[in-house]
Amino acid sequence: MPDFTQWPSFPFEGDLHVKQLDDPVPVEPPRKGEGLRECTACNAPDDAYIWVGERWRVRAMDRPTGLPMVLILESRTHLDLGDLPNLLAAELGVMTVRLERAIRSLDGVARVHVNRWGDGSAHLHMWFLARPYGRLQLRGTFLSLWDSILPPISEAQWRENLALVAAWLAEFGGRPLAEPPRIQWQAPSSLLAQSAAADAAAAEAAAVSVIEAAEEIPEPAPDAADVDAAQGGTASAPDEVALDGDAEAGSAVPLSDSTGGSDEPASADEAPGGTPAGTPTSGTATSSNQASGTPTPGIAGTVTAPVNARSVLNDPDDDATDGRQ
Repeated sequence: MPDFTQWPSFPFEGDLHVKQLDDPVPVEPPRKGEGLRECTACNAPDDAYIWVGERWRVRAMDRPTGLPMVLILESRTHLDLGDLPNLLAAELGVMTVRLERAIRSLDGVARVHVNRWGDGSAHLHMWFLARPYGRLQLRGTFLSLWDSILPPISEAQWRENLALVAAWLAEFGGRPLAEPPRIQWQAPSSLLAQSAAADAAAAEAAAVSVIEAAEEIPEPAPDAADVDAAQGGTASAPDEVALDGDAEAGSAVPLSDSTGGSDEPASADEAPGGTPAGTPTSGTATSSNQASGTPTPGIAGTVTAPVNARSVLNDPDDDATDGRQ
């Protein structure tokens, strides 16, 4: 077994076996949003997000999970990472820094992991995962696995965190759509019973974690009869957008912000002048996608590797989880 199975951050123990690799397929199946497959992100309304701007939107999962915060940054235009024109590519860097800072400002958050996979959906989406402060066992590459293992945080804390992040982003423009939880005025004698019932209901709910999200579940390999159909062609990448304000290719959204702020590229070192005042306006944070199925590890075969082989998990820049600093 690889060395990372002995790291303190590895979520599993006991007898483990590596699955046997399947033979490669001649043609990969289309992702959501490719070919004739419908794009869920393009069809999602703004009220399914916690914050929206003219070219970017931020959404959450449909209910709390094990980490303090899990958010997804999406482009409005149907583009993948490598298709971004210069303007959106520059803004992606600015939005990544802003959202990371907003999440890291929450109480109890030590680090924010930024991930992009994209095997399930062709619409650009970047994952932001908050690692709880002091939980050293959750450091490193396996944080997305721990998200589905840890008990979910309370819904009240989750909604408050969403509202704080949305308000933080709105300081630079766009619209915050997440609201903090409402105060439930109850008689003192009923508070404990109601809290216990709410916690029990939350524990029974099947929370959808990062690795179970619909946009990250790859489609099964195509049958031989489907290969020709899959070769029907895909949309070509749009022309590059110049920085002089020309409209984006394939998008009817204007390039100028009309809200109190700007989504234009800015210095990555800029920070908000302080905590945003007021309460975010309307809407609730919900997810526009429903997950189906949960990938589970298989048991079969063994794998060997050369002595000097290296992998992403053995990268010295990300090896805090194996005890080396």
